[in-house]
Amino acid sequence: MPTHRSVTGTRKTVAALFLLPALVLLGALVVYPIGYSIVRSLYNASGDGFSGVDNYKALFTDDGIRTALKNNIIWVVFAPTVSTALGLVFAVLTERVRWGTAFKLVVFMPMAISMLAAGIIFRLVYDQDPQKGVANAVWVGVHDTFAQSSAFPKAHPGRNSPLEPEAGGFITSATVRTGHAVSLPLVGVAPDQMPDDAKRAMAARPEPGKITGTTWQDFTRGKGVGRLGAPDPSERGYAGMRIEAVKDGKVVASTKAAADGTFTLPASADGARLRLPASNFKAPYNGVDWLGPALVTPAIIGSYVWMWAGFAMVLIAAGLAGVPRELLEAARVDGANEWQVFRKVTVPLLAPVLAVVAVTLMINVLKVFDLVFIIAPGSSQDDANVLALELYRKGFSESQPGIASAIAVFLLLLVIPVMLFNVRRLRREERR
Repeated sequence: MPTHRSVTGTRKTVAALFLLPALVLLGALVVYPIGYSIVRSLYNASGDGFSGVDNYKALFTDDGIRTALKNNIIWVVFAPTVSTALGLVFAVLTERVRWGTAFKLVVFMPMAISMLAAGIIFRLVYDQDPQKGVANAVWVGVHDTFAQSSAFPKAHPGRNSPLEPEAGGFITSATVRTGHAVSLPLVGVAPDQMPDDAKRAMAARPEPGKITGTTWQDFTRGKGVGRLGAPDPSERGYAGMRIEAVKDGKVVASTKAAADGTFTLPASADGARLRLPASNFKAPYNGVDWLGPALVTPAIIGSYVWMWAGFAMVLIAAGLAGVPRELLEAARVDGANEWQVFRKVTVPLLAPVLAVVAVTLMINVLKVFDLVFIIAPGSSQDDANVLALELYRKGFSESQPGIASAIAVFLLLLVIPVMLFNVRRLRREERR
C-alpha cells in the first residue's frame, strides 16, 4: 500500500515556503522598524551625522525627558494597580446582584470609545468652570454645602469712605463712640448679586450706651441722583455682613447686619475701630484646577482608569467563573467571613488572572499618548509629559529624529522585561 507523507513529515523547504509570507511580513513590519530605529538613534539630534550614544545620554539629562520618565513611573505604578483593583471589586460584586450583567455592560462600555474621544470627554469633565466641568460642578456643590462663599466678593469702599483696606477686609480709620451712629458704605456689588433677603437700607438711629450703624450698597453718586454716604430709597443693606469691634488688635465685640444693613454693638466696643473682616469678601469657590500642574497627571490617570477598569473586570470575571465554588463554601463552613473568603481564597485563586491583567495594562500605559496629548492643556502639558508624547514632540515638533529614535528604543527596552515576565508565567501555567 502507498504511504502518505504526514504534515509533520513535510520537507523543510516546503514548510519554509509556507512560512515565508509570514516571515516577510514580520521582518517588514517588526524587525526592520526596530533595527532602523536603533540605527537612527546613534545619529545626532538632527539625524545628519553619527554621534554614538549621545542621544541616550540626553535621555537622562534633558529636563523634558526626565519629567516624562518620572510620569511614566507614576503611570506604571498607579494606573494598572487601580484599574485591576477596581476590576476585581466590580467582578466580585456583580456576581451577587441580579442586575450584574447590566452593570458589567455599563462599566465595559467606555472600551468602545476611542482614546481621542475619551480625551475630549474628560477635557470637558475637568473644565475649571463649574458650569461646564462635571467634576467641579460636583466638587463645588459639596464644598458650598459646608462652606458657602460670601455674597459680597467685589465690595469695596467708595468715595469719601471712612473705611480703609486691612488684611483682605476693611477697617474704619477712626475709633467709634457709644451714642453715635456709624455709616459703613460700600460699592462694587451688582444688584443681581445682592442677597435675596437684603432689604431697603435704613439709617441707624443713635442709642445711648451702644454703637449703631448701617452698612449698605451706596451706589448713587449725588448731584440730584442721590445722597453720597447716606442710604437712599433705591439702595439695599448688606444683609449678613459681619462687623467686628477691634481694640489693640483684639476683637472685643462682633455682630451681623440685619436685612436692612443696620447693626448694633454693645458698650464694650466704645473706643474701638470697626472692621469688616476678609470673610465677608471671600470670592466664590470655583472648584479644583484639575488640569493645573499639580493634578494634571492624576486627573489623566483617572480618565484611563475609567476606560480600562471595564477591561480588567471582564477578564477577572471570566477567571472568577472558573473558581471552584466548593472551596468558597468550605471556607464559609469553617467560619470565615466574606472579607476573609475574598482575601484568603478568592484573590489567591485569581492570582494568575490578576497577573495577566496587571502586566497587560503595564505594557499599555508605557505607550500611553492620546489621553495626555488631548486632555492636558498647553500650559500643563510639560508637567503631564510621558515618554510616548515626548517621542512625538522630539520627532515632529522639534525635528530631532535621533533623540526620538533613542526614546523609542528606550521604550522597547522598558517593555521587554515585562513581556519576558509574561512569557515565563504563561509557560509555567502550561506546565501545570
